[in-house]
Amino acid sequence: MASAYKAVLRVPHGCEGTPTNTVRVQVPEGVIAVKPQPKAGWKLEKIKAAYAKSYDYYGKPTNDGVKEIVWSGGNLGDDEYDEFVFRGYLTPDLKVGETLYFPVVQECPEGKVERWIEIPAAGQSDDDLEMPAAGKGHRPMSKMGTSFTGTSGTVKSSKVRQK
Repeated sequence: MASAYKAVLRVPHGCEGTPTNTVRVQVPEGVIAVKPQPKAGWKLEKIKAAYAKSYDYYGKPTNDGVKEIVWSGGNLGDDEYDEFVFRGYLTPDLKVGETLYFPVVQECPEGKVERWIEIPAAGQSDDDLEMPAAGKGHRPMSKMGTSFTGTSGTVKSSKVRQK
């Protein structure tokens, strides 16, 4: 089911005691018309590319758009928490019950990086992975480097559902 979607990415720590200076979010196929929210003190970059196919967006064919969001130049301390927000449109191509994963990379000083990019294979769960990508579900704080929540008329918990 197609729907507008607001996403909130929570970043609860830095990298091995150092602050987070850059947050990169990869937008999955089927999520289009992405608009990130600017953050005071952070530079915002929207990396655009072609979609795998053309999507109908309110009657207009849409072939490309934001595929990666980068907030950089910030200084989120390891002992601090913040949220990074964007909105998008969930296309009708997304299957009911399918979990959406948004790979996230945190960059910190001294070349330290946290890559939350692993997506479970069939039969796996997030708990089977060391660095799971942010999904629309909840993760225990002990495992989580980043987490992801969202609001939409068609989204509840970690799955896309019909109204």
